[in-house]
Parts: sequence; C-alpha cells; structure tokens
Amino acid sequence: MRTRVTEMFGIEFPIFAFSHCRDVVAAVSRAGGMGVLGALYFTPEELETELKWIDDHVDGMPYGVDVVMPASYEGADLGVDSPEELVGRLQSMIPEGHRKFVDDLLAEHGVPPLGGDAEAGKVLLGWTDATARPQVEVALRHPIKLLANALGPPPADVVEQAHAHGVKVAALASTARHAVKQVEVGVDVVVAQGTEAGGHTGEISTMVLIPEVVDAVDVPVLAAGGIGRGRQMAAGMALGAEGVWTGSIWLAVEEADTPETAKNHILAATSRDTVRSRSWTGKPARLLKNAWTDAWESEKSPGTLPMPLQFMLISDALRRIGRSGNSSLATFPAGQIIGSMNQVRSSRDVVFSLVEEYVEAMERLNRITDS
Repeated sequence: MRTRVTEMFGIEFPIFAFSHCRDVVAAVSRAGGMGVLGALYFTPEELETELKWIDDHVDGMPYGVDVVMPASYEGADLGVDSPEELVGRLQSMIPEGHRKFVDDLLAEHGVPPLGGDAEAGKVLLGWTDATARPQVEVALRHPIKLLANALGPPPADVVEQAHAHGVKVAALASTARHAVKQVEVGVDVVVAQGTEAGGHTGEISTMVLIPEVVDAVDVPVLAAGGIGRGRQMAAGMALGAEGVWTGSIWLAVEEADTPETAKNHILAATSRDTVRSRSWTGKPARLLKNAWTDAWESEKSPGTLPMPLQFMLISDALRRIGRSGNSSLATFPAGQIIGSMNQVRSSRDVVFSLVEEYVEAMERLNRITDS
C-alpha cells in the first residue's frame, strides 16, 4: 500500500486516525497507521502532558496533532491577543435569553447544577487564533510529523512555521473551492471530508466530493466522511484519494476514553441517528441525534449563536450533563459510520481489519477486471 502519503510520513498503511484520546493515537501509530491527536480540548499545559505521554508510548512511530484555527469566528475583529481578555469580551455578547433557554432545558430533564467542588466547563476552547496558537507552539516542540487544521485554511505564517520545523501540514476541505484555498497557503495534504463525517462538516457527500477535490489540487488527498470499513477505504482510493482520514470509528475502541454511557449509545445507534446541528459550536457539525439537538431545532429555541459563543454558552451545561449521567442530553460528534459500529475492539484490530477488507475488495475488483 504505497502512496505519496505513506512515503511522506514513513507509515505502513495510509490510515490516519483522529482522536482526542492519546491512547488511541499511540496505538494506531504503533499498528502502522498514523494517529492524530485532537488538541482542541486541551490547555497548552495539558497538551504538553498529552504529547509527552505519546512521545513515550508511540515507539518512535510518527504521529500528528490537529488544531482548529477557523477562518472566521465571532470576536476575530476585536484585536484581542489575551485569551483571558477575549473570554470576558465574548461572555458579554451572550444574550440572557439564551442562558435561560439552556437552564430551562437542563431543569426539564432533571440535570442538577454543578457542586461547589465540581470543575466548571472550559468556556473557550482552541478555536480562536488567540487560543490555538499556543497549542501550535506546544505541538511543534515535540517530534510530530503532521499539523492538521480544520475549519478553513490555516494562517500562512503557521504553515511556514510548521514547515520550518520539518512538519507537514494538512487541512480539511468540504468543497473543491476550499481545497484550492488550502493549497494556496502551502498545505501539503488535503483531507476531503464528506457530509457523512462526525464533527464539523459540509453538505457534499464523500462519493461526490473526493473526485472533485482530487481533480482540483495537485497534492495528496485523504478521503474522509463515513469511512470505517476496508471496502469504503478501497472506494476512496478508487476515487483518487491516497489514504483515508478516520474519526468516529475510534470512539468505541478499547483504548478510547469515551464515557461508557456514550459508548453504549454509539454501539446501539444506526446510520440514521446523527444530524448536522449548530447546537454544539455554532457551526454545522454532525452529532448524535437526541433530545439536545431536537431542543435547539424546536419552536422554543432562541437559535444558536456563532462560534465560539455557542460553545461558551453550553460549556457548563455539557459538564453538568456529563456528571449527571443524563443520556438523553449527552451530545457529542459522531458520523454516520456509527451504524456499522456494534462491538468494542482494539485499535490495532480496527487498523488490520481495514487493511484486510481493503485487500479483499481490491482482489474482488481485479477478478472482475480479469474476467
């Protein structure tokens, strides 16, 4: 399985695994793929701890880090470099009516307030320039091989900074036009992510998107969105991709730190049990469909706020829901591939299963061609 991305990163299989769990990242890299740690939820200090652990457990195999530096977000024009000052300015922009809607929703479902010793939710994650740049600085102090960015092209100076450290840069694109913009700022790999994907995603299906992106750019393209089987990997490669970017399939592996209640929901879900919703971050993201996503689409909803105000609004609510164990409101990103996920396996087994089914699919196609 030699493609430009296997040569670029020195990996055995062109399988990239996005996960917020360091154990999954290390396990996939050790198995011959490439784990990519989502940095979004970590402070710079926490990210340093996570990456140090990966350095010590990845057996020298390559891995990457994913940050979120959106091209546009509320507060980008405030000219504030201090995350603390930015939080204060943004908090004042959240309407009281939205706060009341969230409080009433939690009360309706019997979710208690946080106790006095409970940690509050992180109100501003790394999806602003001011909060993501420190994550980049931390990541580049480690022997990472890839820096990935979602939600628009990364700033050109960040791409240059990564290249100066010998680190390749990838970026997600949901249209061919977005992919061209990514390449124009110097991105080395484009992740063509179809609407089937979990998390922030566009409207074009993977089957349609991949060939459009492959035809539009001259850098390697990774297929993403609804890919969790070797046959789907083979389809992506047949459409011109040189590897696959996977995410949701790692939510239910043995190494994942996904809460047990959420993991059970994932294993029981069908491919129809997700929805694109702005209720998590303010930008369209595919989430597990439940009472939370339904409430934000109801007539009572005040409407969602733009990024990052929406997550700042709900951060404490998510913390309260998690601590209460209330499964009816527990919301998290999940792609349509969850309909094919019905058992817990090790990350290594998932990697090898992808490869084995990919080989079987290619052999079947060769037999058809030869007949």
